[in-house]
Amino acid sequence: MIAQHNYLKLIIIVIYLIGYQSFSQNEIETPKLKTKFYDIRGTNAFDVSLGTSVINGDLSNPQFEIYSHFGYKRHLTPHLALDFGYHKFNLAYLDQYNEGFMSFDFNVELVLAPHHKFSPFIFVGAGYNASNHFRQTAPKVQGGMGLECIVFNQLAIKLYTDYNYVASDTLDALEAGSSDDTYFRIAFGINYYFGGADVKAKRVKDHATEIKTNSITDDENRLKLF
Repeated sequence: MIAQHNYLKLIIIVIYLIGYQSFSQNEIETPKLKTKFYDIRGTNAFDVSLGTSVINGDLSNPQFEIYSHFGYKRHLTPHLALDFGYHKFNLAYLDQYNEGFMSFDFNVELVLAPHHKFSPFIFVGAGYNASNHFRQTAPKVQGGMGLECIVFNQLAIKLYTDYNYVASDTLDALEAGSSDDTYFRIAFGINYYFGGADVKAKRVKDHATEIKTNSITDDENRLKLF
C-alpha cells in the first residue's frame, strides 16, 4: 500500500513541476500568437471511453473487469482543463467476488502540448465512489496520465490510466489490513471538441492591434531621430 500512496504523490509532484515550468516559460518568453489549439481542439469536449478495471484490496487473485466512462471537459486555457466524469465498472476476484461500481469524478487536467496534434496529459482530482444501488459509498482521490492524438480537427483518440484511492476498506466486502482499498483503470477513448472560435477571433484581433500599435510607435521613434 505504501508504494500505491507514493504513486499518487508522484503524479501530484509531476503535475506541479511540469505546470510550473510550462507557465514560467510562458512568462519569460516573447509573447506569440498561438491559435492552433482552437483549430485542432476547442474550449469544450465530450468524451467516451471503454477499458478495464482491477482492484487492489484484501483478497487474492484480482481479475480485470469491464470499465466505461463518459464526461465533459472545459478548457480554462489551452494547457489547463476541468473534467467532470461518470464512470461505470466492475471489481472482481476469481471465484470469490464480483461487484458493480460507479464513480463521479472531478479532475484538473494539464495538457502538455495543446498546440500539437499529439500530446501527453496528466490529471488529479477527487470523486465519489458507490456500488450498484448505492449499497456502499465512499469519497476517493485519483490521479492519472495518458496520451491524446488528434485524428481529425476536433476529434481525438486517447489512451489513459488512473489510480483511485478510496476512503474505505470494505470495497471488496472484507475489512482487513491497515490500509484502505484501491483500484486501477485503463481505457481507450474518444474526445469530441467544440467551441473556441470566438476566443480565437479575439486573440487574432488583439494580436493585430498590438502589431499595429507597435508599428506606429516605432515609426514615431524613427521620426524623432531626424
